[in-house]
Amino acid sequence: MQTYLLIAQIIISVSLVAVLLLQVRGGGLGGIFGQADSVYRTRRGIEKLLFNLTIVLTVLFIGIALLILAIL
Repeated sequence: MQTYLLIAQIIISVSLVAVLLLQVRGGGLGGIFGQADSVYRTRRGIEKLLFNLTIVLTVLFIGIALLILAIL
């Protein structure tokens, strides 16, 4: 069982890195020159999906890590 959990942990960690890299942080060129990002906008579409997927993958990653720790 521990082998399956370790494989699941590897798959989730690679997926988490991929999702984090896909998220776009909308700083643009204004952030380079010190322009304030005072515009509030909501997440929609794929941005919201990636945000929620990041939360789910993080919870799964921590849960499996604690489960592996309990088994050892």
